Amino acid sequence: MSDQENNNETPEERAAAADAAADMAAELAELEAEDAPGEDVEIEIDAAAEAEAEIAALKDKLLRTLADMENLRRRSQKDREDALKYASANFARDMLSVADNLRRAIESIPEDGDPDGAALVGFIEGIALTEKGLLSALERHKIEKIEPMGEKFDPQFHEALFEIPTNDAPSGTVMQVMETGYIIHDRLLRPAKVGIAKAAPVDTGPGDQIDTTA
Repeated sequence: MSDQENNNETPEERAAAADAAADMAAELAELEAEDAPGEDVEIEIDAAAEAEAEIAALKDKLLRTLADMENLRRRSQKDREDALKYASANFARDMLSVADNLRRAIESIPEDGDPDGAALVGFIEGIALTEKGLLSALERHKIEKIEPMGEKFDPQFHEALFEIPTNDAPSGTVMQVMETGYIIHDRLLRPAKVGIAKAAPVDTGPGDQIDTTA
């Protein structure tokens, strides 16, 4: 377009051309703004990165916790197995001492006889001491004898083998102990096997008559 043509434009045409140019510049600026990443997009990207980092940290922490729990389970299982396996170690150690004393008592018997009976007396004393040591070892492990002689029969701790007819003691009284019972702590280990009193039948004698008409 020549200068002469430009000079021939009316003011209205020049204003319209200026408005068109301004509109095109505005549209171009808007397009550039849409193509460039905005602030909101950058915030979302940062938040996503932080979330991924937190997830990774939590996953690592979970894996470590699971590994620690598995190690604890294995240690606990081994401790239980060892406890069951060696629970009687202290008791067995005490029984070895009793066995040693019993062996010494047996070895005290002379091979060429015992003409004056001294060896037999020593043997009996050795056996008595061995029994004393055995009972002491049992007590250390909370194993105690049940001594029910003269007591009332208790089915929780006694086992009646027979009855003894007598009027010298109330019925149900323990009159004889055939086998000693034991308890461990407060639990029955073995009941005492006993004979208990039973009321003896009344002997009326040949001259006494029982009135059956009453």
